[in-house]
Amino acid sequence: MENKKVKQYMSVRPLYLTADMSLAAALDQFITSQHIGGPVVNEQREVIGFISEQDLIKSLLGVSYHCQDTHVVADVMKTEVLTVTPDDAIVDLAQTMTDNKPKIYPVVEDGKLVGIITRRNVLQAISESIGHCFKHPV
Repeated sequence: MENKKVKQYMSVRPLYLTADMSLAAALDQFITSQHIGGPVVNEQREVIGFISEQDLIKSLLGVSYHCQDTHVVADVMKTEVLTVTPDDAIVDLAQTMTDNKPKIYPVVEDGKLVGIITRRNVLQAISESIGHCFKHPV
């Protein structure tokens, strides 16, 4: 598993949002894509934040009470974002995931978003490496 890299398991078509996007538009993106979170990028595709379903739920509860969507993604996104690079080792990312809460990591190369990698992607890499240990004969 030491040789496996993030680029082998990352999604190269990630959900991403912009800071000026309305929360309603962000909600539509989440529902359509079935992602549980996504990076927020600027015009140069640099990661400037992250928003999760949980962030949206918190914000939309208040919005739904007043039936006014005056907030944008920038109002609720987290600005401290853990990122990885395509050449990072899966084993290192797996270790990071045991200590940190993010379930999704933006993959950044040369300062630009090139994909995302999730816990499920990391589990897939682990399964391919050690899955034979858990297979039972029929």
